[in-house]
Amino acid sequence: MSTLCRILGRFPPVYLNFKQDARTLCNPKLLRQESLSYSTNFKTVEDEGPKHTIIDDNERSCGPKIKVGFQAETQKLLDIVAKSLYSDKEVFVRELISNASDAIERLRFQRLSGQVSFSLSDEPLEIHIRTDEAKKILVIQDTGIGMSKTELEKNLGTIAHSGSREFVSSMTGNKDSQKSVDIIGQFGVGFYACFMVADKVDVYSRSRRDTNPQEVGSHWSSSGLNGEYEIGDAENVNPGTKIVLQLKDSASEFSKEDVLERILRKYSNFVSTPIYLNGRRINVIEPVWTKNQSEVSDEEHNSFYQYLCGNKYDSPRYTFAYKTDAPINLRVLLYVPNWKPSIFDMARDSDNGVALYSRKVMIMNRTEVLLPKWLRFLRGVVDSEDIPLNLSRELLQDNSLIRRINRLVTVRFLKFLSQQASRETDKFISFLDDYGVYLKEGLVIEGDQELREEIAKLLRWESTALPPGQTTCLDEYADRMHSGQRNIYFLSSPNRQLAESSPYLEAVRKKDPDIEVSTVLY
Repeated sequence: MSTLCRILGRFPPVYLNFKQDARTLCNPKLLRQESLSYSTNFKTVEDEGPKHTIIDDNERSCGPKIKVGFQAETQKLLDIVAKSLYSDKEVFVRELISNASDAIERLRFQRLSGQVSFSLSDEPLEIHIRTDEAKKILVIQDTGIGMSKTELEKNLGTIAHSGSREFVSSMTGNKDSQKSVDIIGQFGVGFYACFMVADKVDVYSRSRRDTNPQEVGSHWSSSGLNGEYEIGDAENVNPGTKIVLQLKDSASEFSKEDVLERILRKYSNFVSTPIYLNGRRINVIEPVWTKNQSEVSDEEHNSFYQYLCGNKYDSPRYTFAYKTDAPINLRVLLYVPNWKPSIFDMARDSDNGVALYSRKVMIMNRTEVLLPKWLRFLRGVVDSEDIPLNLSRELLQDNSLIRRINRLVTVRFLKFLSQQASRETDKFISFLDDYGVYLKEGLVIEGDQELREEIAKLLRWESTALPPGQTTCLDEYADRMHSGQRNIYFLSSPNRQLAESSPYLEAVRKKDPDIEVSTVLY
């Protein structure tokens, strides 16, 4: 590791003496072989005294057994789900919009498959939101599949029962149908997030599967107290579902239009269904990462990049798109900014600019687990239907899968940079001038040896064998090495002129006038 630091940092000029080819420059075994010969004074296992334990394996089951179902205290369970599951109150909007989107997606599928014959199923598929700041009321209504009284009791009266998950399960055996629907929900607890902000929740719904146009709707109501709810018939209910929240005094800000607009743009800006807030369309930006990239114009990429960065004056220098359906479903769209990073952007504790989405719904605005820290200069989106989320959909689970995604995206991006280096050399050199420091950081701190070698292939240095301004890489240097040459010579200097006048360079050239010395400029 110290050798790499000398290559990349501000250290006195030295030369390396490796017994391997230049391409093994980053091999940690070579770099650590000296330190491995040292020993420590720590106690070994054999030096410890006798162990103490009370664990044995003498227990044996005997007698008949009975099966008993777990019991749950409903009110306590509702409090946990509604008040302790989510870290931020505003996510209730995301959950309710996701439920509405699922209801519309179910209607769309059943309409195409001929399962819905109700005449009103031809009306537009939309989600509408109305705010009333004076009365502290928030209304969310969709034109989706709707629910009957029985379905209301089943879906809302049973905590952790997911109608969306049940719908997807009903299509078991028909993989094409499962892929054609864009269902978000899976846990059956998102609806109860509204009790974080509401004193009372009223749900009016009417199923589109009802063949009688005169059929009345249903009304479900609860304050979340004592784990109880009321349910009955209701008149003048439109097909679909309408949720009315009487907000708490402490959550009255959610009845403000500007607050709702910010939340909708943050979490649900790419939901396929049109979303209207007080009659105004909100989600007008297309999720370009889901489209065939050959059909996406530079203008669309520029607009989307500017949306992600909040900067209308920048444009992407490089655009990297990648998708795969096996072994996991993954859609990746990453941008390298055109602007040179500031000193604050280079800080290792600066935020990662890649957002995590699942089925076009934002899960994390900035996450550090999907890409290594040294790629924090990237901006973009990672979307996957298969990323394991916890119950609140705010944290990731299955670290082994996340690590696989991290490595897969990193390998693909490094391969993309290698291709760009071959296609447009001048543009790539300009990229290294601005962002090479991040790659050098990755070369030093990255624990994956294969990735370190791929990073090393991308880096460029000036050389005494080339005119000023031209650069070379390690592979090119190795190809020009003299027969029998076992050393890689380098000189660390702030500029080419000082390097060429260095007494260290003079000493090396006295030994071999034709030797090539790479100049590491810092």
